[in-house]
Amino acid sequence: MPKIDLSEIHPTNATGYPSVYADVVAGRWYRRLAPATGLSDFGASHVTLKPGAWSAQRHWHEGEDELVVMIIGEAVLVDDDGETAMRPGDIVAFPKSDRNGHCLRNDSNADCVYLAIGRPPVGTCHYPDIDMHLPAGGTFTRKDGSGFD
Repeated sequence: MPKIDLSEIHPTNATGYPSVYADVVAGRWYRRLAPATGLSDFGASHVTLKPGAWSAQRHWHEGEDELVVMIIGEAVLVDDDGETAMRPGDIVAFPKSDRNGHCLRNDSNADCVYLAIGRPPVGTCHYPDIDMHLPAGGTFTRKDGSGFD
C-alpha cells in the first residue's frame, strides 16, 4: 500500500448543513482519504479544525461507527457525558446507535488535526441540540420533516 501524500488531496470545508447551522463548521478543513486511495468499506478523513471551529453539530448515527484519533493540538470532545480534552494520541470511539451525541470543538488558539474513521454514511443521523435531522439517504430537514429555506 503506497504512502498517502496529503498534499495531493485537496482540502475542502464544504458542508451540506443548512446555512442556519453551518457557521460552526466554517473553520473545519478536511481531506477525504477513501476516494483518493480506493477504499470502499470505510471512510477516513484527515481533518484540521481552525481555532473556534467545530467538527460538526453534535450528532449520533444509527448506522455508522465512528473512531477519532487526535494527531496535533487539542480539542474538546463534547458529548452526553460533558466535555473532555482530546490531546495528541487520544482516541475516542462511538458505536453506531449508541445515542451519545458528540462533536469536537477547537477552543484553543492553534489548529488541531485528527483522523476520523467511519463507514460511508448509512442510516439516519440525529442532532439532539438543534432542530435538524438527516434521514437515511435523504437531505437535511427539521425534526418535523419540513425543509429549510
